[in-house]
Amino acid sequence: MPVPNIGQVLANAWTSYVGGTPEDNIFEDYWLFDQFSKGQGFKSFDGGTTINGAIDYALNTTVSSYTDTDTISTSRIDVFDEFQFNWKEYAGNVVMSYLEEAKNQGSARKFDLLEGKLENLRTSLQKQLNDDMFADGTANSSKAIGGLAYIVSSTPTTGTVGGINRATFSFWRNQQASGAKSATAFDNLRAAMRSIYNLSSAGVGSVHPSFVVTDRATFEGYEGLLVANERYTEKRSGDAGFKNEVLTFKDLTMAYDKSPSLTAGNMYFLNTKYIKLAYQKGFWMKAREPVAPANQTIEVFTVMCICNLYSSNPRRLGVLTGIN
Repeated sequence: MPVPNIGQVLANAWTSYVGGTPEDNIFEDYWLFDQFSKGQGFKSFDGGTTINGAIDYALNTTVSSYTDTDTISTSRIDVFDEFQFNWKEYAGNVVMSYLEEAKNQGSARKFDLLEGKLENLRTSLQKQLNDDMFADGTANSSKAIGGLAYIVSSTPTTGTVGGINRATFSFWRNQQASGAKSATAFDNLRAAMRSIYNLSSAGVGSVHPSFVVTDRATFEGYEGLLVANERYTEKRSGDAGFKNEVLTFKDLTMAYDKSPSLTAGNMYFLNTKYIKLAYQKGFWMKAREPVAPANQTIEVFTVMCICNLYSSNPRRLGVLTGIN
């Protein structure tokens, strides 16, 4: 006999897992997502066929010193343009059969099967989005998010990003430098980090990177450079390491991500003012009404996202490459 209101139970359970806003802790296990889910890293768009934004890319060259009889140029100088990123779609299903529901009740239940399936869907969506945020957007016939390998490129003088050709327009290039060793492992890392930090900043003022993300081996290499500066403050114990969550560089939170899409030896300096995860309002982890096929005793529950990563100013983003 069909179990009544499975669809309603599924929908209510999903809401309790995800919530209605991007600030939910759905991203707690994936570090890159966790950074974008805080504060200004998420950006909601209310409609629109693409993610568009205006950019100020040139100086007004009519500005000049003059004497009282000189003429001032009336040339019209183009100083604005527009970037454009496409929306990407992600979706996944939970399938609950009436037989599964019947078996998973009463004293025979080892764990809540519905709860387990929803948790698995949450984690699966999270992992796929997190992985694609490190990649170049060519996965699955270019249906995937254009990630860090696309926006914060290891070869920033080539390629078209957000509709703007980087080979032609230098203002649209991210910062890039090598972190390769000269003799011993990681011997150039701190100097390279200082350089890319300054390149990604607008000067000594308030515009600086927000956080740093890299792979585990590079993270551990950086930590190894700090060991010589440790100081023991308690006579009863000697702690020969640092907690991962307190490791910083110039007050920037720094951590590693285990995503296989993160290129080994790359370290990204990101600023959430200029790189964001955009989503269509009302379509972030959106749950569709469960569907019961006419020829099967199951309920199919679909969750979808319409989103993409975009940048409004790649010059304020940087990557160290080839770190060893």
